[in-house]
Amino acid sequence: MTQQPGAAGSVTVAVTDGMPVLELAVPCHVFGTPRPDLHTPWYDFRLCNPTETDSTPARQWFTTHTPYGYRELVEADTVVVPASADVRADPPARLLEAVREAHDRGARIVSLCSGAFVLAAAGLLDGRRAATHWDHAPLLAARYPRVEVDPSVLYIDDGDILTSAGSTAGIDLCLHLLRKDLGSRVAASVARHLVVPAHRPGGQAQYIETPVPPAETGSGLAPLLHWAAERLHEPLTTPELARQAGTSVRTLVRRFHRSTGTTPLRWLQAQRIARAKELLETTDQPMDRIAEQCGLGGAGNLRLHFARSVGIPPTEYRRAHRSADRSPTGSCTKVGYPSPLLHG
Repeated sequence: MTQQPGAAGSVTVAVTDGMPVLELAVPCHVFGTPRPDLHTPWYDFRLCNPTETDSTPARQWFTTHTPYGYRELVEADTVVVPASADVRADPPARLLEAVREAHDRGARIVSLCSGAFVLAAAGLLDGRRAATHWDHAPLLAARYPRVEVDPSVLYIDDGDILTSAGSTAGIDLCLHLLRKDLGSRVAASVARHLVVPAHRPGGQAQYIETPVPPAETGSGLAPLLHWAAERLHEPLTTPELARQAGTSVRTLVRRFHRSTGTTPLRWLQAQRIARAKELLETTDQPMDRIAEQCGLGGAGNLRLHFARSVGIPPTEYRRAHRSADRSPTGSCTKVGYPSPLLHG
């Protein structure tokens, strides 16, 4: 594929008959929407039907019209395979051939949700760990025993092959790719437009057995959560939060669990880790200073809790997420992140 001048790389999406609309729309929105406000080269993005002359129906009322076919698909830097219409049916032979050829040419291959069935059928997941929607994981594992299926995670980055769970996990994986390609500043800006968290680690659980929180009224927890989020550097306790909310500890804990799916202290810890991530990505501050601002004590405590939560030490996290996130002057630009006040 001939890239547009200054483009960030070429991304193609493999369209198949009857594919779910949401998983098709996610890469279109993340990679295919020009963002001149970010002042950074963007992707050369193309939807690819089975042939250039096809009008391919997606599920429910939508049809894709594009001049690009699978011939252009194999020439891209990144190939995205969204969810399949029917995971029990064999993937189209033409698609399997195109995905194999793209991988052989050195493309990065990405599957969203049940798109992992296509990668597995193409032999690209043999001997690899892979993610898919938890509901499809048993079938994927049974049909392709050489694939190490992990039904619990949001997405898996295995370098040249990346797989994700369903729907919103596909957004997480696409934002993860943005962070790798263009840096956390760009990914955070796109996440703000999508009104989603800027970063959810791939190892986070897909499904949490918590009832959908009821709509908060004027007497809900939102004011308390904002109050606490502005005081993460302070040694906040559950009794102090209860006093601020004007309620008993028992009542606060009950309301907290109903609204956030967790306890006050676990929520605070999650906010502190999120704040540490932001500071690691956007500043050069030493670990002691970051730990102090996040309410995590000293550098040793920060390393302990950060590695336990994120899976890697804070220094490694900084290296991984700062290399591409420099402004033209060489300094880091601080950006705002969506505040994960409620668990979702």
